[in-house]
Amino acid sequence: MTGEVKLLVSRAVVSTKAPAQAPVRSHHQRMEALARANDIRVRRAQLKKDLKAGVIGIEGILATPPEYVATAKIFDILMALPKFGRVKAGRFLNQARISQSKTVGGLSERQRTELIDLFHSR
Repeated sequence: MTGEVKLLVSRAVVSTKAPAQAPVRSHHQRMEALARANDIRVRRAQLKKDLKAGVIGIEGILATPPEYVATAKIFDILMALPKFGRVKAGRFLNQARISQSKTVGGLSERQRTELIDLFHSR
């Protein structure tokens, strides 16, 4: 080596894509979407309270989920059950080979029946 110095130059990647933007909506459309989101939030909160109190069984929710539960994460629904915490909910989902980020509406029939069977066997 003769004392040469090599410089490592990193090239910044410049994106040529324009940032994604939501489609333009009218005031009426935004208000309808907001009202629908609020309704779903209220109904989910009531469902979680009912699950915690034992008024509603989780098996029925899993077997035929209402429309307002379809996009809720299954992990969050399990956390609403009495005597269920993060560890127990995670263990249940691991036993059924289900990701914690899976939504109730995204469950396959195998996953639904496996979860329901796990609740029947406990």
